[in-house]
Amino acid sequence: MGQEILLFTWLHLADRTCQAVHPRHDLSRPLTGVFSTRSPDRPNPIGLHQVRITSIAGNVIGLSALEALDATPVIDIKPLADRGGKG
Repeated sequence: MGQEILLFTWLHLADRTCQAVHPRHDLSRPLTGVFSTRSPDRPNPIGLHQVRITSIAGNVIGLSALEALDATPVIDIKPLADRGGKG
């Protein structure tokens, strides 16, 4: 326990109306939320969280410092890169 990992999440409940832009910088097009300008197949942002494992019970991993809503889909889990230059 206590290992730090990188957790990638699919922020499916994100507010896509914030940070409005003109798509492709075309001022003739109406302002659109930044996240709405992404592919219609992937309209929501991906979250990157550096967290610490606090517990593991079956297929449930307890994490500290995770800022995401319950039931936020997890895309991937990666080990934190060794910053010591070894391996």
